[in-house]
Amino acid sequence: MWLDSHCHVTADRFDEDREAVLERAFAGGVDRLISIGSGYGFAGNAEAIALAESDPRIFATVGVHPHEAASVDDTARDAIRAWLDHERVVALGECGLDYHYMNAPRETQRTVFAWQVALARELAAPVSIHVRGDDPDAYGELLEIWIAEGGGALEGVLHCYTGSRDFALRALDHGLLVSFSGIVTFKGSDALREVARAVPLDRVMVETDAPFLAPQGHRGRRNEPLWVSVVGETLATLHGVDLETIAARTSENASRLFRLPPAEAGGETP
Repeated sequence: MWLDSHCHVTADRFDEDREAVLERAFAGGVDRLISIGSGYGFAGNAEAIALAESDPRIFATVGVHPHEAASVDDTARDAIRAWLDHERVVALGECGLDYHYMNAPRETQRTVFAWQVALARELAAPVSIHVRGDDPDAYGELLEIWIAEGGGALEGVLHCYTGSRDFALRALDHGLLVSFSGIVTFKGSDALREVARAVPLDRVMVETDAPFLAPQGHRGRRNEPLWVSVVGETLATLHGVDLETIAARTSENASRLFRLPPAEAGGETP
């Protein structure tokens, strides 16, 4: 059984058939998923929590996406802190740095990310991290903040990883796991597949990042959690193991990071 460690199922692209999308996933081998609260405006956090409250197989995160860093005020900060105490919230994020689109100034992104990492350390919460940018400093700056504010006391995941092999291995030394999305299945992603091959099976996760990044065979379509197994198939090939092993190992890693109850416990709250 699969665990989609990062998806945006509260996105408006699912408004017309969200229930059917979730049922397809659960019927097709996905037994749990993490609904990411940030990335669709600040109100998206509350929507992710509401969805998690509606189904014991769904858990939520809350945070401030780097695209939205410029909109953070004291009210938002107080809300994030309060939401992190909710029984269905299992992590802070996604948060981080995005120097590709630059929807918020670089220094603002750095400040807001540093605040979130410090808050995660204070509350002992795992962190889902976004990092992207044509500027190579995005990765280095992100890790500097993670080390400085986390103090070696935090765990997190680099979601939808597309960076270098060297950076991934450095990140592993600082409490971070690495999650791969449908990008690793794309025909032109040979370099990323070599990165995925280098990440040990006890430190890797899988995700869809739905509705984005539909994997090979589904390109051009709205992505959905059902297809997380396609990402797993690529990892199984790269590591020379069977699909069941990848499903088990990636689900175990995500469950451990997010401190989820066992799947067979019927979705008890953490």
